[in-house]
Amino acid sequence: MSIFNYKAKNRAGQTIRGKVEAVNEQIAADILREKNLFVIKVSRKRHFFLIDTIIEKFFCRIKVKDEVIFFRQLSVLISATIPLVQALNILVKQTPNKTFQKVILDIADDVEGGSRLSDSLAKYPQVFNNFIISMIKSGETSGKLEEVLIYLANQQEQDYDLISKIRGAMIYPAFVFVMLIVVGVIVMVFVIPKLTTIFLESETKLPLATLILISISQFIVNFWWLLLFILLVVFIFFQLYFKTPFGRHQRDVLKLKLPLLGPLFQRIYLVRFTRSFATLLTGGVMITKALEVTREVVGNTVYQGLISKTIKEVEDGNTLVSVFSKSPYIPVMLNQMISIGEEAGKLDVVLAKITDFYTKEVETLVKNFVTLLEPLVIVLIGLGVGVLVAAVILPIYNLASQF
Repeated sequence: MSIFNYKAKNRAGQTIRGKVEAVNEQIAADILREKNLFVIKVSRKRHFFLIDTIIEKFFCRIKVKDEVIFFRQLSVLISATIPLVQALNILVKQTPNKTFQKVILDIADDVEGGSRLSDSLAKYPQVFNNFIISMIKSGETSGKLEEVLIYLANQQEQDYDLISKIRGAMIYPAFVFVMLIVVGVIVMVFVIPKLTTIFLESETKLPLATLILISISQFIVNFWWLLLFILLVVFIFFQLYFKTPFGRHQRDVLKLKLPLLGPLFQRIYLVRFTRSFATLLTGGVMITKALEVTREVVGNTVYQGLISKTIKEVEDGNTLVSVFSKSPYIPVMLNQMISIGEEAGKLDVVLAKITDFYTKEVETLVKNFVTLLEPLVIVLIGLGVGVLVAAVILPIYNLASQF
């Protein structure tokens, strides 16, 4: 199978461009005609793997915000009794992201051709995950697509708000850290070499801190290419290592055990679990199926393993907390609340309340982390200034006092 670029016109006379997967150009054109498109041009896509990957990742990326707006607007249009195909075509014009426009247009064409919305969305797993597909399927099966779209829009919006708050809180510490690195590199590359010449000509005895700083500066100036190569090798090694099952599991365990960030990561994963699970149950998805979908959404192999074991326990007729109660990564309160929800037959309601509770905890932990990080950043700056004073200012002062 190959990828073909195409240029065609739809029923409305609009010129559209996109990609289609087929064995050859003729079959690609036939596929487009089946979608009621008038084919203008079909050509095999040339593959430049690295360039295509960079363009797709940084310039053609569909953001979470785009998905949030899409589901919110689609739920509003469906609730206004606008036909699904017409609603999708309206959203094509409303969406500013060109890549997302093509995706929605293809989905609209598929639905118009008789496909179900869930099947059309499933063709784009890089955009719509299993959680979204399962929710849409449940809405189509139960005849409650409008309600499910509203639930889905709310869930996506809450996830986006939580991620935005965390990222917003990390901007200041990240900026300070990057600036420290930039200033350090400038000092090592441009300032220290000039001072080194002065120190060597004076033939004065230099402190140990100054000698270390000069050695580091010389290494960076003379072997910067080697340093970049080492950093690149280390980066690639960890990228490949974390793609292995063992490496990914080790990374996820480390996240949960970090001194300050561990509790924050734990709460984030619990929010993902409870919110997704509650939304699926509210949408009418069976417990085992809801757990399977949630397992893919939670994003941590530790919790994925716990959910996999829980699915087996539930299928054997045991309770949800039979596995959770034995794990140190699941709070006691969560187990108790789930047990209460199971016994009362209101598991989705209880999970929604737990989600609200842990969402507030995440916000509190982020605020506390940033508050604690600010003095740590100040201490780090102070240490940097102290090293410069000990290694640079004092030798200059001693040199000046000799005259």
